[in-house]
Amino acid sequence: MKLHRRHRRGIADSSASSDIAFLLIIYFIAIAGFNVNKGFLINLPARDSTRLILKDDLLRFELDSAGLLLYQGAPTDLASAEQTIRGTVAAHPNLAVILTIDGNAPWQNLVSFVELAQKLKVESFSFTQKKGEGGSP
Repeated sequence: MKLHRRHRRGIADSSASSDIAFLLIIYFIAIAGFNVNKGFLINLPARDSTRLILKDDLLRFELDSAGLLLYQGAPTDLASAEQTIRGTVAAHPNLAVILTIDGNAPWQNLVSFVELAQKLKVESFSFTQKKGEGGSP
């Protein structure tokens, strides 16, 4: 008696190979690490949290329309601002830095100051636009 053997189909004949390839592509996409630019990482307080800041714990800077950084009304540069913030943090651990910005100030100066605050790990940082000033919001 002669037995009938089944003929195996080649991998090119079945649709299983395309399914496996598709699943492998999805698997590698899922486990791949994506490089995402996160910008400035600023921790925002929770909605229902209240934090009292004493007047002595406020450190105010100002950025005028020419891009000049002012501290207590006197012009200063980023290096001096860094020393001022470092010295004040030592005396006041709950320091809050406030930057008041003229609407016409160059954006790069604002970005540089925010980077400085991020570098110094200032936990409470705020910036506001001067009232009554022009410029873009």
